[in-house]
Amino acid sequence: MAASVTRLSAHKSIVIKIGSALLVDRESGLRADWLASVAADIATLSKAGKQVLVVTSGAIALGRTTLRLPRGALKLEESQAAAACGQISLARAWEQALGAHAITAGQILLTLSDTEERRRYLNARATLSTLLRLGAVPVINENDTIATSEIRYGDNDRLAARVATMIGADLLILLSDIDGLYTAPPHLDPAAEFVPHVAAITPQIEAMAGSAGTELSRGGMVTKIAAGRIATAAGTAMVIASGKRLHPVAALAAGERATWFAANGNPVTARKKWISGQLGVAGSIVVDAGAISALANGKSLLPAGVRSVEGDFSRGDVVLVCGPDGLEIGRGMIAYDSGDAARIAGHRSARIAEILGFAGRSEMIHRDDLVMKPVAASEPVLVGEIENNV
Repeated sequence: MAASVTRLSAHKSIVIKIGSALLVDRESGLRADWLASVAADIATLSKAGKQVLVVTSGAIALGRTTLRLPRGALKLEESQAAAACGQISLARAWEQALGAHAITAGQILLTLSDTEERRRYLNARATLSTLLRLGAVPVINENDTIATSEIRYGDNDRLAARVATMIGADLLILLSDIDGLYTAPPHLDPAAEFVPHVAAITPQIEAMAGSAGTELSRGGMVTKIAAGRIATAAGTAMVIASGKRLHPVAALAAGERATWFAANGNPVTARKKWISGQLGVAGSIVVDAGAISALANGKSLLPAGVRSVEGDFSRGDVVLVCGPDGLEIGRGMIAYDSGDAARIAGHRSARIAEILGFAGRSEMIHRDDLVMKPVAASEPVLVGEIENNV
């Protein structure tokens, strides 16, 4: 138990995923008392200095109750109609529950493509990061009113994992109607054994998951393991815990039984490994000697240190960073399209809004998105850590 408490308290950025079966009663609708208890848990985390994001299901479940739709599988258009009605109630419920603790809620509706297409991914990440910086709690749900294949086959477990990796969270909590992973589905196999810790998600671990859950809980353990694969590969630890009781996050912090999935490194390291491995770079930028010195000391690349821009690339692409001699000194994820990057090259960050007509990022490449290549080595090394941001 002590190890679980330590694991939870050590994390700074936490995504909490809540399923429909926990939040919505099939007959009476929203479980207001349960939601209030979760909001109190979130308030406790916020007061402890944690950044918290919520990925919540429940729009379709609430909407189908409001519209008096029958039990069982819904047609696509019925699901979308239910989501349209239910999302209003869901957002209002979260606003009121968090507002009781003087916490501002910000609603974000995403589809899986919003977390996969580069520009939409970056825009979503910027919105989430700004909400967190301003002290709000983002409340995220899949945009079921417009989704097609996602609404039939998608799930908020994997969406939560993508959100966690998008903003660099170090912990993903999946609240479920079960307290963790078992060697077999316990409702089918009475001899199934509880698995408290998963060091790596192997085919054997995947085989332990059963099929999808109830009509309200679409994911089941299969999608939770899939979420774990996404999260842990990106440096985010994950835990599957029971959400049936009141104050489930507080119970987890107190050491209640759950299954913990170890992260593969940390979010910053994972992202930089991905950047360093990109062979199909989209362009390059040439920097001056002053910028080279700053980058070697773990600083971000500012427009003032850029001499020239080459290639046709878009915001979020990986580009080479070259010295005055044209040799690669590193590579990073660029914050501007090539045209805009060329316009602000050589200028101070304070002039970006004047030149472009909008206030963009002050960094051309942020230190967390930059991998430097040492002079006497063939492989890039990681520089800068997220806690040392300027």
